[in-house]
Amino acid sequence: MASYDYDLFTIGAGSGGVRASRFAANYGARVGVAEERHLGGTCVNIGCVPKKLMVYASHFSEDFEDAAGYGWQVGERRFDWSKLIENKNAEINRLNGIYENLLNGAGVTIHDGRATVVDPHTVELDGQKITAANILVATGGLPSRPDEPGKELGIVSDDVFFLEKQPETILIVGGGYIAVEFAGIFAGLGSKVTQIYRGPLFLRGFDQDVRETLAGELPKKDIDLRFNTDIAKLEKDGKGGIAATFKDGKTESFDAVLYATGRHPNIAGLGLEKAGVALNQSGAVKVDEHFRSSVPSIFAIGDVTDRLQLTPVALAEGMAVAKTLFNGEPTTVDYADIPTAVFSQPPIGTVGLTEEEARAKHDSVDIYRSTFTPMKHTMTGRSEKTMMKLVVERASQKVLGAHMVGIDAGEILQGIGIAIKAGATKRDFDATIGIHPTAAEEFVTLRTPLPDPERKAAE
Repeated sequence: MASYDYDLFTIGAGSGGVRASRFAANYGARVGVAEERHLGGTCVNIGCVPKKLMVYASHFSEDFEDAAGYGWQVGERRFDWSKLIENKNAEINRLNGIYENLLNGAGVTIHDGRATVVDPHTVELDGQKITAANILVATGGLPSRPDEPGKELGIVSDDVFFLEKQPETILIVGGGYIAVEFAGIFAGLGSKVTQIYRGPLFLRGFDQDVRETLAGELPKKDIDLRFNTDIAKLEKDGKGGIAATFKDGKTESFDAVLYATGRHPNIAGLGLEKAGVALNQSGAVKVDEHFRSSVPSIFAIGDVTDRLQLTPVALAEGMAVAKTLFNGEPTTVDYADIPTAVFSQPPIGTVGLTEEEARAKHDSVDIYRSTFTPMKHTMTGRSEKTMMKLVVERASQKVLGAHMVGIDAGEILQGIGIAIKAGATKRDFDATIGIHPTAAEEFVTLRTPLPDPERKAAE
């Protein structure tokens, strides 16, 4: 491999690209990485990290109100959008520096700029040709926009983090996790939020009870939630706002319209097709179990492969590539039972099979479900509910899935995910002593399954 400039050249210094690059270097490889925007990629700069910080910020409005139930008197309060953005930017800059230090510390050469693939062993960067024994594509994804008149007037999730002014009214278009998270953020920060989704119920692919529970909770947060609703066109309203005309013919004006209608692989202009790399119908790079594309020397990981768009998944994939290529350890990633969270308000935590998936795959399943008022709100007067659910294979008593909507759902489901990954049974859950008083203990005190076979008959 000495005839090449590098043993590995990575295009994209997001979570997966950085992980693959620095561990490949730790294994002794000569590694270069190119990033055209910010080190850390989507998650660190315009995704999960700043979004979680904004979730924290948005919670304070309720926390101030809830404090009264516990004897606190909270004085005059005011939210400053510009201060939030300023502090968020400072934190992201700090994280950028950490990523730079990680790469430099591992001996990875960082190239600033956009790299494109010329052939199976060559990339081009600022007019310079660079050769590599292996090329790794880790360019992530981009927000999608629907194809409708006036779509350019709307913003996407990337833009939210750099808005100079908080919109007083905002229309959020979409029914995925990004849409529900931003609906909660803007509502908590004081914007008047309308969220629309073209289907009858949002969060497609999640457990039905999770979807229905969150649909019942968001209106309590003053979110105007509308299903079976879609936009026909956007226009300027002549008053500095945006007029949205819906497909039922009605028109309403908003300060901003946020499209949260999905993401697509970031492969435009990379030269992959010219290099012979096969793509699927969505434009994602086709890879085998070791993340090798149709061109043996070109690999791809993360959102650009359109498998599971989760940062920890990209990290695992990056590690697998480094081990496979440079540590003599062919490594794959197990995509089963990956825990995930949605930082909606209240948040969602989930791992394993949904009830619908379990019933389709197994002869018989038991469903354990509990809905209750979280202890925090017994003295606040807030009507927020928590829902917890276990999906269990009846014959083996193996826990197939766990789902939660409620305070700290993501924190709680991480531990449950370990148990499910280890193959825990309902008996193991029953034998575990709960931590009292917590919401989490409900997962080990669920004793009575819902009547079978029709779940709805029990309601």
